[in-house]
Amino acid sequence: MKITSILVSQPAPAALDKSPYAELISKNKLNIEFRPFIKVVGVSAKEFRSQRVDILAHTAVIFTSRTTIDNFFRICEECRVNVPEDMKYLCMTEAIALYLQKYIVYRKRKIFFGKGSFADIMDIVVKHKDERFLVAVSEPHKPEMLKALDKAKIKYDKVVLARTVGNDSVKDLTLDKFGVLAFYSPAEIASLVDFFGSDAYCGCKIATFGTATAKAAMDAGMEVSVLAPTKEHPSMVMALDNYISRFNKGENIDTTYIVESIRQATELNEQVLAKAKVAAKKKKTGVKKSASTTGAVSATTTKAPSKAK
Repeated sequence: MKITSILVSQPAPAALDKSPYAELISKNKLNIEFRPFIKVVGVSAKEFRSQRVDILAHTAVIFTSRTTIDNFFRICEECRVNVPEDMKYLCMTEAIALYLQKYIVYRKRKIFFGKGSFADIMDIVVKHKDERFLVAVSEPHKPEMLKALDKAKIKYDKVVLARTVGNDSVKDLTLDKFGVLAFYSPAEIASLVDFFGSDAYCGCKIATFGTATAKAAMDAGMEVSVLAPTKEHPSMVMALDNYISRFNKGENIDTTYIVESIRQATELNEQVLAKAKVAAKKKKTGVKKSASTTGAVSATTTKAPSKAK
């Protein structure tokens, strides 16, 4: 049986005919339905205060998404917190950094950004290790960054500014009418299981964006057939196009690369944590050497007068 319909767990593009999905639909004669499985809800001022985090006690903020930026400045306004102009901002990507222009004068602030990887951000953090960091997150969030900060002995506090919850508007879906279900985050996988149990999607092919999403799907007992991004297919649309085109031609498609990709991603995270641990040890050793040198100078200074006598 050929794949003729896809469910994408994202909001529909503003202009579908101009989106990457348009060519996918035309080329493979597909029907695509867009239905978000999750939604992000900002925490209330009361919930923020219950975390006992003093924003002004920090000199730098780490942002991993635009959502956390929106909710950070909303909370500041609701709680009447005036963010100082010398506050530093570290962002996962340039796009996230540029989004700060919605709230601040970009050129007057100290803003740093990585290329999207966790390792990039840690390199920047280590260069500014004397700052007191506030890590703005949504729940759930990946623990790797916090673990690395701990290993590197970085002074920081975590603040939850938003929560990802299931979008119950998807409950009316009939999943078995779709050939492929495409998911972009582990939270969407959790929402799928919560709303539909473990049997409603058994006849569907599962496509995932990111190894974390793929791992969440496999941990939930699903067989993942499509993974993006990869070197050959850097986008979900490209990965879907390749898989559906080949599947509809009756080809046997090897999916063992997905398990291997998850293994490599896990090893990379472990390497980043190990790197942070080494950096922390070097910092600690440097402090000890400095103290030792200071002691030696003091001892020499103390002996000098006795020689003069």
